[in-house]
Amino acid sequence: MKITFSKLSGAGNDFIVIDNMSRSVYLNPLQIKKLCTRRTGIGADGLILIEPSAAYAFSMKYFNADGFLGSMCGNGGRCAVYFASTIGIAAAAENSYTFEANGNRYDAWVLGTESVKLKMLPPREFRTDLDIDGECCYAVNTGSPHAILYTSDLDSVNVNETGKRIRHRTDLFVEGTNVNFIEITSPHSLALRTFERGVEEETLACGTGAVAAALMSYRLGKISSTTVQVTVKSGDTLEVQFNEEMDNLFLSGPAKIIYEGSITLD
Repeated sequence: MKITFSKLSGAGNDFIVIDNMSRSVYLNPLQIKKLCTRRTGIGADGLILIEPSAAYAFSMKYFNADGFLGSMCGNGGRCAVYFASTIGIAAAAENSYTFEANGNRYDAWVLGTESVKLKMLPPREFRTDLDIDGECCYAVNTGSPHAILYTSDLDSVNVNETGKRIRHRTDLFVEGTNVNFIEITSPHSLALRTFERGVEEETLACGTGAVAAALMSYRLGKISSTTVQVTVKSGDTLEVQFNEEMDNLFLSGPAKIIYEGSITLD
C-alpha cells in the first residue's frame, strides 16, 4: 500500500498527516508505530488521519507514536486545521474551521501564514494534593491528563528519567499521565518541558501540556495574567488565553508543513 503524507510541525511537535477523506487508508497499530519510528520510518510524535465528519468540516483521528489511538492533542489539532486549509476543505467562515476529535467539537482559526488558534475544552480534574517521593505535584486534564512539577532550573531536569517514573505511577494516575516540568519566567510567561505519554520520551512541545501549565500556574497564583506565553523545548512560543472561569480557552502558535512525500507499506 502506497501512502501519500505530509509532515507537519506544531511548535516542534511533529506529526504525519494523511488526507483520508476518501476513507481509503487503513493502518494497524504496528504500521503506525513503524511510520512514527525515527531513523527507520518517517519519524513523528504521532499520526493524524483527516477523515469526513457528518456534522463538521472534518474529523481528526489521532494516534500516538506507539500506534494506538490517543487522547486530544492540542498541537496536533492545530496542525490538522492548517493541513485541512491546504487541501481544500471548506472553512465554516473566512479562515475558520470546525472539526471533531474523540467525539468533541473544536473550533479553530488559521491566522495568516503558518499560525493556528484552537479553542480548547474546559479543564477538569484539578488536583493539588499529590505527593511524589516527597515532592509536591499537581495534575489537571486539558483533553489529556497532565502531571505538573515546578522547578527553578528547568535545564537541569532529567525529563526522561523523572518523567518516565511519574508517567507510570498508576496508583496516582490510573491510565498513566503526561508529565510537565515548569519554570516560571515572569508574571505572564513560563518555560515548559514535557514527557509525553504514548511517545514515551521528552518531546519538543506539547499543546495540552502548555494549556495545563498555564492554567495550573494561574490557579496557584504563580502567574497573574490570563494571557500566558509558554516557551517550549524547541524554542518556539505557544500562547494560552483564558477567562477567569477557565471555560473560554485558546491555544495559539506555529503550525507548518515541513515536507510532503509518499511511502510504501508492507
